[in-house]
Amino acid sequence: MPSYTVTVATGSQWFAGTDDYIYITLVGTERCSERTLLDKALYNDFERGAQVDSYDVRVGEDLGEIVMVKIEKNKYWVQDDWYCRYITVKTPTGDYVEFPCFRWLVDDKEVVLRDGRGHLPQNDKTSLVKQHRQAELEMRRKTYRWKEWQPGFPLSIDAGRHKDLPRDIQFDSEKGVDFVLNYSKAIENLCVNQFMHMFQSSWSEFADFEKIFVRIKNTISEYVMQHWREDFMFGYQFLNGCNPVMIQKCTKLPDKFPVTNEMVSVSLERELTLEQEIEAGNIYIVDYEVLDGISANCTDPCTLQYLAAPICLLYKNDQNKILPIAIQLGQTPGEINPIFLPTDGQYDWLLAKIWVRSADFQYHQTITHLLRTHLLTEMFAIAMYRQLPAVHPVYKLLIPHIRFTIAINTKAREQLICECGIFDKANATGGGGHVQLVQKAMKTLTFRSLCFPDMIKAHGVDKKEELPTYFYRDDGYMVWEATKSFVSDVVCIYYNSDDTVKEDEEIQAFVKDVCSFGMQDFDHCGFPKSVKSREELIEYLTIIVFTASSQHAAVNFGQYDWCSWIPNAPSTMRKPPPNQKGLANVNLIIESLPDRGRSSWHLGAVWALSQYQENELYLGMYPDEHFIEKPVKAAMEKFRKELAEITSTIKRRNEGKKLPYYNMSPDKIPNSVAV
Repeated sequence: MPSYTVTVATGSQWFAGTDDYIYITLVGTERCSERTLLDKALYNDFERGAQVDSYDVRVGEDLGEIVMVKIEKNKYWVQDDWYCRYITVKTPTGDYVEFPCFRWLVDDKEVVLRDGRGHLPQNDKTSLVKQHRQAELEMRRKTYRWKEWQPGFPLSIDAGRHKDLPRDIQFDSEKGVDFVLNYSKAIENLCVNQFMHMFQSSWSEFADFEKIFVRIKNTISEYVMQHWREDFMFGYQFLNGCNPVMIQKCTKLPDKFPVTNEMVSVSLERELTLEQEIEAGNIYIVDYEVLDGISANCTDPCTLQYLAAPICLLYKNDQNKILPIAIQLGQTPGEINPIFLPTDGQYDWLLAKIWVRSADFQYHQTITHLLRTHLLTEMFAIAMYRQLPAVHPVYKLLIPHIRFTIAINTKAREQLICECGIFDKANATGGGGHVQLVQKAMKTLTFRSLCFPDMIKAHGVDKKEELPTYFYRDDGYMVWEATKSFVSDVVCIYYNSDDTVKEDEEIQAFVKDVCSFGMQDFDHCGFPKSVKSREELIEYLTIIVFTASSQHAAVNFGQYDWCSWIPNAPSTMRKPPPNQKGLANVNLIIESLPDRGRSSWHLGAVWALSQYQENELYLGMYPDEHFIEKPVKAAMEKFRKELAEITSTIKRRNEGKKLPYYNMSPDKIPNSVAV
């Protein structure tokens, strides 16, 4: 009587083990085994802790090639969820067949697994595997439904609360991602508890902000505290701060920003006029036009809060430093909207720069971070679950890079960015302004802007010799190319021609779902509705992986570094932007900056958002073996080696620097958006 040895691996996360009854059915090309209970006498099966258990399944006749296994879980006493990592079947001839699972079995449900090789839909020939493929997708589309959380947003998951999500995409422990708990914990750890309820209570002077400032030896944050007033520090952040995506080459001054040569000539160092400096490529511009008309936070009737939509002109001097030379705090020029200059009174100029930093904070949090990493990655993730079965190689490629993203976004909609959420407590765009900002930004968001090299080139900042200290760009290029090379290696293993891509109905449905549902078919967005070649597919998948990993890391984990010194990144302003020169003094600036309570909430937020997860998985780490083929494992190893070389290059570059840049260092880039 033939016997098959079945090996079952249980996960190591909390509550992964089960006491329920587990049954298995082996499905072969010739016939199926009997439904067999996996149980050993006097033995605790399926315990948490990466436990691996082996069982014999006896059959009357050979089953043929094993193509699927069916696992069923039935209640023993109370429902006890089980996380299965994988199942391996050893055939009577000594062959091993691997069945990756990496999912939860909940209630009395069954899971049917295909073997671990990646299969394109057109390569499945038998009705058995075709039906399984179709059934899996039908079930997924019922489970992962699109929903519009706010009009004009990318569509998100149809779930009001984290606990309503499918078990497979929930956090292992919801407590670990409770924003209220984490922010309160952060505030406690930062020793600012006594200030957190002191709304409307202003600080007395700049030095007072040190009362809530935690000095951690050798951190960027302390350097920022010491140098935040200086023009070089202001300019440097447009290159390597936590929002390094705003700076653009200025080829012509916009009419709405009438800076003259007379205004700025004293700031120019090359004996050229402003016009000549523009032609020479030494002038850059940052424009926060999208903030114009956005409603400021009015959730607290005791504190008026304000927003501005500034424009800032930047100059690259002889030492290649980027320095501000003109700031206008609104979009409409005129007497009540003066152009502030470095030659103005020190407090006029300082206050103008603070307003730009506050605008940058709003743009960063809502557009650069929330919209362009969190919400877009969730959109790709939902489309993936709806259109790609677990055997599809692109599903296997993407699954590590969307881990916990839907969960963190659902938790954010539940606690952070919802009405009366944490975002309302300290941010000028709270109370609905952040929603307006996303809606407005969506109207100009394009697919090409997600392609890192295209975005850099479109901003006119792609030449290293022109901006030699733009480390975000340099490191981003390296990581983009390594990621693209890895994606290309994987794609070319499964797709041997452009026709193979065109014939893949599932990948075409995935791309169409993103555009037609996720992006709601917005005409301007330029998201493709199909992919016609391997090169197009490679770029599309590189954009997803890069956005979810590297781009998110670049704009998230530097928040404490750059935003913990409150005057450098005010989350709100309590006085309107100045409409004339000569009025600013220390008192006005202190009265404009966040009060003690809002400062404490802000500090808790940037601290909590900058923390890595426990047991973080960094770029290139794929402990869950969704792929079993040797060529893919070789591609992964090559990817890891390239990333290690990039990490070493960045480390060498940073040595001895007072302001090291490591936000794009692969050893600090998590695989997915999970915080």
